[in-house]
Amino acid sequence: MAQWTSAVGAAQLARLLTSQQERPAGPGTRRPPAYRALADGIRLLVLEGRVPVAARLPAERELALSLSVSRTTVAAAYEALRTEGFLESRRGAGSWTAVPAGNPLPARGLEPLPPEALGSMIDLGCAALPAPEPWLTRAVQGALEELPPYAHTHGDYPAGLPALRAMLAERYTARGIPTMPEQIMVTTGAMGAMDAICHLFAGRGERIAVESPSYANILQLMREAGARLVPVAMAEGLDGWDLDRWRQVLRDAAPRLAYVVADFHNPTGALADEDQRRRLVDAARAAGTVLVVDETMSEVRLDPDLDGPAMPRPVCGFDPAGSTVITVGSASKAFWAGMRIGWVRAAPDVVRSLVAARAYADLGTPVLEQLAVNWLMSTGGWEHALGVRRGQARENRDALVAAVRRELPGWEFEVPRGGLTLWVRTGGLSGSRLAEAGERVGVRVPSGPRFGVDGAFEGYVRLPFTVGGAVADEAAVRLAAAARLVETGAAGGAEAPRTFVA
Repeated sequence: MAQWTSAVGAAQLARLLTSQQERPAGPGTRRPPAYRALADGIRLLVLEGRVPVAARLPAERELALSLSVSRTTVAAAYEALRTEGFLESRRGAGSWTAVPAGNPLPARGLEPLPPEALGSMIDLGCAALPAPEPWLTRAVQGALEELPPYAHTHGDYPAGLPALRAMLAERYTARGIPTMPEQIMVTTGAMGAMDAICHLFAGRGERIAVESPSYANILQLMREAGARLVPVAMAEGLDGWDLDRWRQVLRDAAPRLAYVVADFHNPTGALADEDQRRRLVDAARAAGTVLVVDETMSEVRLDPDLDGPAMPRPVCGFDPAGSTVITVGSASKAFWAGMRIGWVRAAPDVVRSLVAARAYADLGTPVLEQLAVNWLMSTGGWEHALGVRRGQARENRDALVAAVRRELPGWEFEVPRGGLTLWVRTGGLSGSRLAEAGERVGVRVPSGPRFGVDGAFEGYVRLPFTVGGAVADEAAVRLAAAARLVETGAAGGAEAPRTFVA
């Protein structure tokens, strides 16, 4: 019986491998043999989770043809991977990826580090900040005071607590978007909302248009749902969407869904203007595509002049009939990642369909956390907590920008006006190899290809505003050390990560 559970085609593996471009070797730099470079490339794809564990690799002859190398080179690379524990084979069953005994399974998304690793590793993988106290504690205390009446019920509210649905509808109405509670469904975080939407609208094999780059965890969720992702390149820098490309993709590919982040895009930080929002809604409506708009970053605006009317109107404001746009929001980015409360704003019939389908998924969202979010929003605590969050993120952003510019002057980026991430071009270095080298010198950073489709963005990394002060300085020092390892082609022998105390 075969031990593999999925397969990677020769053409797909070749695209992933050829995306790992490295800076040309300098004088005196020794290039590894071709088989060694190929083995290292496959190992990196496995360690990053871009090629799953237990995935059947193409036959030696097929991969050799796709890469335009000799079969001997592929055979030697496969043998090296078997020796290192990254490949297993059996006659008649082929070869499939593995991880050596004792190694953790690679994460397909951007999960935070386990607590035991935090003493020696600076985590720039997860774009999440500590809770804005004392507001978390106050919200939980307020929720406990309001809990007794709900404790006498079944506690099952598939659409969400009526009080929170009404509160969220009221907040949209205050933003100039008239909304009824029947247009709101409370979910278990934004990921729960996206999962429900994908299963309702985009069955296996359906096309979903996505920004390129886009949020890694959502891309992976869509892949695992069986969707066919159609990437649409972002405009340069912080200019937002390229509407000519969007119109062409929506017209030619006719995707069932399109997923966008209009407010402080993850990972680039771009903020789409009102004209872009209006034109994208019009293009989606004309193509018959449902436009899913992720607003999880909309309240994480860091430049003070963006308060109030300076922010563009929500995308759903350009869809008064409610037939084209579905909006996803969340408390996790604006307040705290541990507060797993998200929501969907859509037409009432869409909400009813989502609620009906939910019976086969998670049934509902925890009552106590819904009460906590409702307490925050109804008492003014939400705005106070956002003030704390924005101040913390702004200080971290400025510290990280200064540190990276000092330690890595060849890296290029634009400073976003909101959100939690910096999208950095790494001066020609491989983002995948930087991520691997970073693990060895004590800084965890996600590589650019995590945020693309089929190996795009190898020359980028994403840096979140999760550390500040001396920790930001140390993170930049470690990133510079990782960059030197990649530049020199050093394989092993890196300094051990230091325990860092802020």
